[in-house]
Amino acid sequence: MTFSADIEALPQRIETEPAARAPTPLPVPVISAITVAAIIALWGLASAYALVSPVFLPSPRQVAIAAYNLAVKGFVDATLAEHVGASLYRIFGALIASVAIGIPAGIAIGTSRIGRGILDPIVEFLRPLPPLAYLPLVIIWAGIGEASKITVIALSMLPSIILSTSAGVRSVSKDHVNAARSLGASKRQVLTEVVLPSAVPSILTGIRIALGAGWTTLVAAELVAATSGIGFMIQSAAQFLVTDIVIAGIVVIALIAILLEYVARQIERRLVPWAFQR
Repeated sequence: MTFSADIEALPQRIETEPAARAPTPLPVPVISAITVAAIIALWGLASAYALVSPVFLPSPRQVAIAAYNLAVKGFVDATLAEHVGASLYRIFGALIASVAIGIPAGIAIGTSRIGRGILDPIVEFLRPLPPLAYLPLVIIWAGIGEASKITVIALSMLPSIILSTSAGVRSVSKDHVNAARSLGASKRQVLTEVVLPSAVPSILTGIRIALGAGWTTLVAAELVAATSGIGFMIQSAAQFLVTDIVIAGIVVIALIAILLEYVARQIERRLVPWAFQR
């Protein structure tokens, strides 16, 4: 009797006993921080044991000192803040121009057969071209001032914004459009009240991609008769083998790009919260 009673009570014991908790996984930011710390540690070890010449790979301490001197004393007649300000001016100037042109062009491609026929060849021609390929032509047309730099950066941003906008417009639900029309909405109201709000997530994604393309193009654009800017600073330091300044400039570009990406994501979460709902 005792043995059979124990067997009958066994399922109840199993149900009442707490299940073993699975180990809590590490958050993604912690994993990223560990990865960065490991890279810096390996970099420091390689410098400490002279595995690579300091001319080619200065130590993290040397780079930190160079970054501090950049912020306080500057390099090539400008402080780090002035170089960053000049680069941000070109990036945001190009972004404004590309948004002003790219969103209407994307809407035209996504909503009009004629617009698609006119603009598609232009976009497909620009999209695979590297900025350095048309940089000499832009210099001939726009000179060596700020206009040429902003133009080159804007041209590298345009395809991403145009294609993402047209994709967002074409992905709008036909049911929503037909419902608006059945309620008496005009073509303009359908565009402004239905199509554009539905395409906003795609447009914002295209802007984020365009920002990455703009930073990639920035260094090439600032090689042309520039007297300030992060790309100009890096190029000037490279000519004199000041490698710590080069690495510090690269780190600054990466940090600014990460910050802008974070700000863009927060704006996207505010404007289109439904796009992040699962």
